[in-house]
Amino acid sequence: MQISSVLEDDNYVIAIDGDVDASSSIMLDEAISKAIEKGQQQILIDCVDLNYISSAGLGVFMSYIEELKVRNTRMVLFGLSEKVENVFKVLGLDQLLSIEETKDQAKQQAHG
Repeated sequence: MQISSVLEDDNYVIAIDGDVDASSSIMLDEAISKAIEKGQQQILIDCVDLNYISSAGLGVFMSYIEELKVRNTRMVLFGLSEKVENVFKVLGLDQLLSIEETKDQAKQQAHG
C-alpha cells in the first residue's frame, strides 16, 4: 500500500493506493494524525485506488471521529469501490463518516 498527501487549495488530500490491512493501517493512521497536527480543517481521503480495508483500517477512521468533532475538522472519504463501501455500510460507518462518490462532492461536503 502507498499513501500520498497533497494540499489542494485548502483541502488536505490523502490518497490511498492498495490494501489497508493490519500492518499498513499504521501508515494511514500517521497520515491522518499528521494532517490533524498541521491544523488542516478539511481532510479528504481519496479511496479511488483502495482495493481492500481490514478491521484495523476501519478502526483508524473510527479512532478519529471524536477528535475531528472537537477540532471542528471535516474528514470526507470519496471514490470507494462498491465492495469497500459495502463494508462501511454493513458496519454502519457510513452513518458516522462522511462518504461521497467524487472528489468534487467531497470538497463541497468538507466546506459544508
